Amino acid sequence: MSEQLKFIVEQLNREPLKKNFNLITFDSLEPMQLLQILNDVLAEVDPKQSIDIREEMSEQTAKRMFALLGMLKYKPPGSQTDASTFRQGLVIGNKPVIHPILHWLLQRLPELKKRAYLARFLVKLEVPAEFLQDDIVSDTSRQYEELVETFKSHHKECEQLRTSGFSIVEIRRDISAMEEEKDQLIKRVERLKKRVESVPTHLRMLELARQLRVEKEREESLSQQKQEQKNQLFQAEQRLQRSQQQLKDLRQAAANADPESLMKRLEEEIKINTYIVTEKLPKEMGSKRRMVQYLQKVALEPAMGHGELQELEDKIKEVNTQVNQLIEKRMMRNDPMDDKLTLFRQQASIIIRKKEAKAEELQQAREELSAVEKELSQRSSQARGLDGGEVVRGDELKRLVVKLRSKGTVHKKKRQELAELKAEYGVLQRTEEILRQRHEDIQQQLQSIEAQKGISGYSYTQEELEKVSATKSELDDVKGRTLDDMSEMVKKLNSMIAEKKSALAPIIKELRSLRQECQELTQEYDEKKSQYDSCAAGLESNRSKLEQDVKTLREESAQEENRYHYLNCMKQITEMQMQRAAQETKAYVSSDPQQRKKAIREVYMKSIAEQESLGKKLREKQKAVRESHGANMKQMKMWRDLEQLMECKKQCFIRAQSQASIGQVIQEGGEDRLVL
Repeated sequence: MSEQLKFIVEQLNREPLKKNFNLITFDSLEPMQLLQILNDVLAEVDPKQSIDIREEMSEQTAKRMFALLGMLKYKPPGSQTDASTFRQGLVIGNKPVIHPILHWLLQRLPELKKRAYLARFLVKLEVPAEFLQDDIVSDTSRQYEELVETFKSHHKECEQLRTSGFSIVEIRRDISAMEEEKDQLIKRVERLKKRVESVPTHLRMLELARQLRVEKEREESLSQQKQEQKNQLFQAEQRLQRSQQQLKDLRQAAANADPESLMKRLEEEIKINTYIVTEKLPKEMGSKRRMVQYLQKVALEPAMGHGELQELEDKIKEVNTQVNQLIEKRMMRNDPMDDKLTLFRQQASIIIRKKEAKAEELQQAREELSAVEKELSQRSSQARGLDGGEVVRGDELKRLVVKLRSKGTVHKKKRQELAELKAEYGVLQRTEEILRQRHEDIQQQLQSIEAQKGISGYSYTQEELEKVSATKSELDDVKGRTLDDMSEMVKKLNSMIAEKKSALAPIIKELRSLRQECQELTQEYDEKKSQYDSCAAGLESNRSKLEQDVKTLREESAQEENRYHYLNCMKQITEMQMQRAAQETKAYVSSDPQQRKKAIREVYMKSIAEQESLGKKLREKQKAVRESHGANMKQMKMWRDLEQLMECKKQCFIRAQSQASIGQVIQEGGEDRLVL
């Protein structure tokens, strides 16, 4: 849920919404504000939804949003499958209902914009069957469906053109540049032909130039084949070197390896793995679980305000100060035994940290090794795909060479045919230009002849008249057809109007009587409503006055009751104080020593004297301890040295006994040999 809220807040703060929220402000929004934000997001999807929900009834808002979400094909989560509960949650602005909708909308905003735009034109209107029996309505419906289909096709073409990556302006520019280059090449070819035609052996020279071009192309193809074969040979040599190096490494590892080294290596790996499994991983899992529990606890708590955050910061500061004070007190004690323990603890913590660091380095090295192995396998698979598998053998290489030669000959034939077709295309273009030029010359001659005869523009006018007469005949036919259609349509409309009038006549009569009744009832309703409003206004004013009086009286009663309780408590406190003062004076004045001892003054004086005597004894004891501290420490050191000396003697005695027993065994074995 927290990830969902973060995503919603980030998307709302971006373009085009720019809401400037954070998690706390967004979570503390009122239901109406949350509904307005949902409406703003829906307005980004469909601009028709951009309205203020305060100016609209809640039922209408829910109905409008429900319809748009249904059109966008939104499916509620598993816990909101019931339509009535989902609609009710949408009406009241429930967070568990609106947050998933916002998350779903903001995830796919461009896609939903496109869907809403298409829905305006592609959602078909459902026309009842009885209305489709009318010819006009059915024709209109059919035209509507045809327009929807044409819109679909045009939209698909538009999307294809947008995604194709081509620009119309660039294509036109390229076409114009290519046409200019083509014209320049044609002109250059014409100039070269005119130059060459004067040479007597130009045909032989052209044939030799063609053969030279063919040989050069063949030379280029052969050089490419040679380069490809060199690359394949180089790759095969590299694979061979890698395989030889791997074989060498494996042989060295097998030669230097003995059972003891292998066992040691395995024991080290087992120790490392057991440390990782038993100590490192449980610690990490425990820390992760604690972090998850803490985050879940934070997520379940309600949103905090600025004052609550300030209180928490003050508590943290107080706890930090207390911790610092405790550390200072501990440092002021300066107990030597504690100091030694702290040293050992520090050494133990350093060793633990080193172990953890080495374990992390080992884990990182293993991850890097697995990544490198994976990359090596990918590179080897890519190299295999590029090389085409294994190294090509001799027979396969011969077959490939034969195939390439056959393909090269086919390629040369095709190139020759393409060159011939290009030459023929140039000839045909030139023929077209010559014919167009001749046509223009003939037209100019015809115009000059018409000018000489005094009938300039005759041919042009005749052509225009023929075109106009043809179009006029077509228009006359169309007009005749449209007039017939219009007359038939008018007849149909008149008959339909007459039928509708005859069907509506009795309904109109009933409507007149009902209108009169409605007017009478509205007058009576207005009178009753004015009486009700006046009576309600009077009762409302009286009720407000009574409520104000009751409120003031209740406040006075509560104040007096608080004052009574306060005075009663103060009275009891003073009585108790006076009673204790009387008992104290009675005990202090009485002649009985037992009663005097019970007085508070005597008790305090006695406790002060006891504490002073105790402090005196402790100071004397401290002085004695300080004086004997050095001697006691020397004596303790001497006892430790004596203990070590005794331990060494014990070890030497045990060792001497073991050596004596071994020598005796050896001597007995020698005697046995002598006897034998």
